[in-house]
Amino acid sequence: MNAEIINIGEELLIGQVVNTNSSWMCQKLNEIGVRVRYVSVISDVEEDIYNAIDVSLKRSEIVIITGGLGPTKDDLTKDVLAKYFKTNLEINETVLNDIVSFFKKRGMPLTELNRLQSSVPVGFGFIRNPEGTAPGLFYRKNERFLAALPGVPFEMKYMFENFIIPELKSKIRDEYIVHKTILTQGVGESFLAALIEKWEDNLPKNISLAYLPSAGIVRLRLSAAGRDKKQLQKDIAAEVAKLRKLIPEYIFGYDNDTLEGILVKLLAKNNLTLGIAESCTGGYISHLITSIPGSSACYKGSITSYSNDVKINQLCIPFQLIDKYGAVSKEVAVAMAEGVRKVLKVDYSISVTGIAGPGGGTKQKPVGLVYIAVSSDKETIVEKFLFGDRRDRNIVRSSVTALNMLRKQIKKAV
Repeated sequence: MNAEIINIGEELLIGQVVNTNSSWMCQKLNEIGVRVRYVSVISDVEEDIYNAIDVSLKRSEIVIITGGLGPTKDDLTKDVLAKYFKTNLEINETVLNDIVSFFKKRGMPLTELNRLQSSVPVGFGFIRNPEGTAPGLFYRKNERFLAALPGVPFEMKYMFENFIIPELKSKIRDEYIVHKTILTQGVGESFLAALIEKWEDNLPKNISLAYLPSAGIVRLRLSAAGRDKKQLQKDIAAEVAKLRKLIPEYIFGYDNDTLEGILVKLLAKNNLTLGIAESCTGGYISHLITSIPGSSACYKGSITSYSNDVKINQLCIPFQLIDKYGAVSKEVAVAMAEGVRKVLKVDYSISVTGIAGPGGGTKQKPVGLVYIAVSSDKETIVEKFLFGDRRDRNIVRSSVTALNMLRKQIKKAV
């Protein structure tokens, strides 16, 4: 079945509030086999709301609206729904009692505006709201289902999980949507597409592929729809197995895996310790590692050697080395990795030095030039990268690349 989401609120359109509701609802609907075909964000204007409802009901079987159910004058959703369906608003005693109880528990007086929140369009059902004052609304006609929910996320989520999902599951056809996401690092989207072109061209008709690039990582999402869930899972697993043979050097995980999570598990499993020396990443790699619960078992610390003084005094890098090659060089990256490994007495270390930008670059050493080294007592490897001219992306790309280099070195050694 096809669904559409309409989010109402000027605050969403001006960027004052991030629209997290739609992504959360899309995920929940997808899990029960409902395809979301359209998501729209509209202003608190009667004509816009009316037109959005009209368009959505003509093209979608399921329409879910959020926002515009509050007590103030700019909350127009109920009025527009009543107008669209040519009906009136009436006070619902059950909803009114819920609102009275809500205010009584909090020792607050019931205002007339809050009392009017208990009005429901005639012909609509209501969804009780123990988390707030605005009830949800729903309407069924033929093959169409429409629901209007509060825009407040925790109120919306309660109603969605406790009413909307069970309601839709009881009505929808027995169809499933199965996804599998393959995580890659170390190859750009266009190069990856060229590597897997033949495989992609020969995917079964019921399986689609989407490229989801981000800084340093490209996710490949396989999706399949049908009535036999186990068969769908088998079909996708077969395609993933083919992909693993094509690009084994680039795949590092699946679905909700993260490089930092995988790496912490790998270090802990093999009783290995890690130290980091960061320059252009400014501690971001350390932040990623320490965001993982249990990282203290393997992560010993870092030295953010942003200045040459710290490189010399804390990492014991000879001044002459920096003077000869420059702080952004493979020689200094190696010295940083080996220095922090010795200072912190760890099994493995990472170092990153580069020019994040937007300034500081030269013809010989442009913005985006980064050297990353990984060191152990057996060897130290170093690689040169040219990441581009955006500071924020350079920091992220350097960090995920460093983590993946370390992951590969450990996998090779253990």
